[in-house]
Amino acid sequence: MTQALYRKWRPLLWDEVVSQEHIVQTLKNAVASDRVAHAYLFSGPRGTGKTTAARLLAKAVNCLNADVTHRPCNVCAHCLAVNDNRFMDLIEIDAASNTSVDDVRDLRDKINFAPSQGTYKVYIIDEVHMLSTAAFNALLKTLEEPPPHAIFILATTEIHKIPATVLSRCQRHEFRRVPLGEITRRLNDICKAEGIEADAEAINTIARQSSGGMRDAISLLDQLSSTGGKITLDLAQTVLGTATSQSVLSMIQAVIDQQPGVGLDEIHRALDGGADSRSLARQIVDYLRNIMLIQMGNGEQVEVPMDTRSQMVKHAAALPTMVVLRMMRAFNAAATDVRGGWSPSLGLELAFAEVLELPPQPDAAAPARASVRPVVHQAVPESTRGPGPSSQQIPAKAGDQKPVGSLVTLDAVNKAWKNVSHLVKAKDTSLAALLNSGKLLEIREGVLILAFASEILQEKFNRPDNLDLTRKALHEALGVDLVVQGVVVGTKNTLPAHVKPDGMVAAANQLGGEIVDIT
Repeated sequence: MTQALYRKWRPLLWDEVVSQEHIVQTLKNAVASDRVAHAYLFSGPRGTGKTTAARLLAKAVNCLNADVTHRPCNVCAHCLAVNDNRFMDLIEIDAASNTSVDDVRDLRDKINFAPSQGTYKVYIIDEVHMLSTAAFNALLKTLEEPPPHAIFILATTEIHKIPATVLSRCQRHEFRRVPLGEITRRLNDICKAEGIEADAEAINTIARQSSGGMRDAISLLDQLSSTGGKITLDLAQTVLGTATSQSVLSMIQAVIDQQPGVGLDEIHRALDGGADSRSLARQIVDYLRNIMLIQMGNGEQVEVPMDTRSQMVKHAAALPTMVVLRMMRAFNAAATDVRGGWSPSLGLELAFAEVLELPPQPDAAAPARASVRPVVHQAVPESTRGPGPSSQQIPAKAGDQKPVGSLVTLDAVNKAWKNVSHLVKAKDTSLAALLNSGKLLEIREGVLILAFASEILQEKFNRPDNLDLTRKALHEALGVDLVVQGVVVGTKNTLPAHVKPDGMVAAANQLGGEIVDIT
């Protein structure tokens, strides 16, 4: 059976470990000065070298080379035994399948036996966060005072799940994601040594897809090389599902042209053709991210074919950045929804419908035109205007909703507030708690103002997603679109209700002045 490339190319010496110099140097110095700790905790993203470094440390402490600065030497009997997985004093344990307290007790019973071959018995416990609470408790005493011949190396991708009592007994090392350039260089070296033909653009695509994990990158290269032919960009994008399909381009154009029927047809055509809904959503998000990079002046980071780039440039000019950001959020929700639904197209359809509620890009060369979904502009007081698009523009279908201000009063909102809070609580309990801590103050120039006792509560409430969810709940309860903003009351800088928030008095107040008299 052919050996997987990631195992074949696993580093066997310290110098072969990539982009973890801060850890390698510390471990080398510990071996050279005979100051190796009794317990280590290696944490970080998958595929960044945690188990590899653990095996190298196990080799180093048992290496027979007389020069401690050259351990591991990779030529002595003990080093070769570790490389061949036949070194009896290196015990690797998968915590995911050995989670119980009995497994840890069995380990404690055996740890007191002297090493069979080397100087130290090294226990590598991978994915240690999978241990049960009882198993962690059983391991504590052994971690704190192990036999002098034992070394523990714990590895995890989720350090937040490790009890503080365990963290305090270990020397911690945080592994970093491997930079794109290092992954690309390593993949090119492997291709050259293995006789694999691959285009530079394909290698770059593989490296980006690995998200900083060297092992994932090498595994993807192994997968693509199994086709037997040259690894081209088209092949890499097709196999990895990163190609920008025509459906993505057509959907983006449908948003720009405000043509819902065309966009939905493209979604169904792609899914009927065998596309996975979440993969298609990820493609859309990736395309939108590239548009955002172009708009922000980072177009050199966009690695796509020239024809796709030219289309991105056109779309970047046609869509405001605010629109692109909201589209990314909507389709990212569809891409990350692991629960799925009874209809594979539902998540994409909802995201598409949501982004169509955005205003189209105005045409500077033409007079203003009525759109399929016009935008109702509300006058928002300067001092109460929060961040994000939802606090400035409220989209609505023409003739579909009641006007704001004339048909809704503060008393009506007060009567419906319990229902509004209930609707919000069904989707976000934290926001519901915020609503309960606030007080309905007034409706000023079409804006419902909610008063809070501190700036912290106000800032939390004025987040765009919270304002948007509250607005939707108000619309469901009252049938009107009403801009919502939080303000602070009870401080010296609070404006009286009848003082205009955009006037000179308000400006002086914001700069530190204090209102002492009103005539």
